[in-house]
Amino acid sequence: MTQAMTGAKMVVQALKDQGVEVVFGYPGGAVLPIYDEIFQQNDIRHILVRHEQGAVHAAEGYARSTGKPGVVLVTSGPGATNAVTGITDALLDSIPLVVLTGQVPTFMIGTDGFQEADTVGITRPCTKHNWLVKETDKLAATLHEAFHVATSGRPGPVLIDIPKDVQFASGTYTPPNGAGRSHYQPKVKGDIDTITQLVEAMEKAERPVFYTGGGVINSGPAASQLLRELVEATGFPITSTLMGLGAYPASGDKWLGMLGMHGLYEANLAMHGCDLMINIGARFDDRITGRIADFSPNSIKAHIDIDPSSINKVIHVDMPIIGDVGHVLEDMLRIWKSRGRKTNKPGLKKWWGQIDAWRQVDCLSFDPSPKTIKPQHALQRLEALTKDHDRYITTEVGQHQMWAAQFLGFEDPNRWMTSGGLGTMGYGFPASIGVQLAHPESLVINVAGEASWLMNMQEMGTTVQYRLPVKQFILNNERLGMVRQWQELLHGERYSHSWSEALPDFVKLAEAFGAKGIYCDNPDDLDDAILEMINHDGPVIFDCLVEKHENCFPMIPSGEPHNKMLLGDASTSDVIGSSGAVLV
Repeated sequence: MTQAMTGAKMVVQALKDQGVEVVFGYPGGAVLPIYDEIFQQNDIRHILVRHEQGAVHAAEGYARSTGKPGVVLVTSGPGATNAVTGITDALLDSIPLVVLTGQVPTFMIGTDGFQEADTVGITRPCTKHNWLVKETDKLAATLHEAFHVATSGRPGPVLIDIPKDVQFASGTYTPPNGAGRSHYQPKVKGDIDTITQLVEAMEKAERPVFYTGGGVINSGPAASQLLRELVEATGFPITSTLMGLGAYPASGDKWLGMLGMHGLYEANLAMHGCDLMINIGARFDDRITGRIADFSPNSIKAHIDIDPSSINKVIHVDMPIIGDVGHVLEDMLRIWKSRGRKTNKPGLKKWWGQIDAWRQVDCLSFDPSPKTIKPQHALQRLEALTKDHDRYITTEVGQHQMWAAQFLGFEDPNRWMTSGGLGTMGYGFPASIGVQLAHPESLVINVAGEASWLMNMQEMGTTVQYRLPVKQFILNNERLGMVRQWQELLHGERYSHSWSEALPDFVKLAEAFGAKGIYCDNPDDLDDAILEMINHDGPVIFDCLVEKHENCFPMIPSGEPHNKMLLGDASTSDVIGSSGAVLV
């Protein structure tokens, strides 16, 4: 039923009609009419962040942990430009967001008015789609369209720029079911002939591997369940990108661990030596492929992806299947079962023997220290003491992020929130805020480095204001750890500006915000300190002082193939073909 209302009221009504419960934002002159409408209702909760980048990352955390679109509201000019980093992060990691920005009145657009920026032009490359709404009568339909585009097909961020006079003016509001059918209708069902061709290849393969990514999680819980059924039924090994962790349980016996630049030895060698690679919802990112010419050189490759532009963009595949992961996996299982559930059992047995031999290398082993806390040890203890909790993990970006991916286990999807494609330092803390708001009774931990964490430290004010008990677990090596590692290994140990000098006392910083601070630099005290963090009922900054020059291994040096990895002793392991022969 249509009704007359102001543009500002339309925005709030559309959010209600779309089922929005939380908006992350920061007010300013160009959005004051919308904020006035928010003030006059109680259905939607608004969270006042301390920086617009924080608003977008918080919305990302909310979206990734719930499967619902995150919503952001910021003002014009610097409000919008401050949000660009978060929007770009969401685009690369396929996170559904609806970003609402204020704009100067329509008659001032193009005059360089106060706090005017060409928001649509600036955000065109980093949104899935964006709109500048100049007529109030078109606002409702645009808002509903935005939610559809953000959540359909490959998810992503969208933006609506709303001039201030459009917010003040009255127009006709149209509810979602009367807003007209969108022209954007992505294909969700895969081609049956190609799926059948893939099933035939699965029946014959001697060395198959499932290579999975964030697309499995984005497809929804049913896709993860279908993936697990397919893995257990076929007995094929499975690995995952950074973004796909949790789609298959880390405790599963077919799990090879994460692959890629800092992936596990057995996962990378399985990718290099397989004869059938089944890519499910991943995009052949350069952190995964290494040197393109030598990537999995002897395999038949299938690629399942809902985004047609991802097919053959990086790696040419033999069996492209465009469709939603859940729909395609359902058809794969149905066809495979109808053909007799066949696999190449002798080949698989030999393949698992090879994989088990690679596992014996124990690529994550490290030398513990009785005097200093090794970062790997800190995460091992964090895993042991929190794995039985209802737990969500976010991370910043750097060495700590890779160690978290290596040493923390995820049994379910939507429990792991990290910045993959853009690698945004400052992501994890605000993301943990969004996760905690979505799951108020759960344990939410942000694994951080001190340099990354400082990029959005102002959000401590948000955690205290809203009494959010998020735990900031900072692995403090007083270095820009990943930068320093690359400088050591690739730049002749010339440590150009990778020292963190003049760091704050994190305990005092926590107390200054009205939160709890914990400091630990002794391995013997670590367990008690972690338990103190877990059991505290408010926000915590945990300053864990770790070994300053520890490197994150395994590591595929930039531009090298999967079978040329640096292991823990920094020696190069060259694996010839799929034989497993190691030359040190």
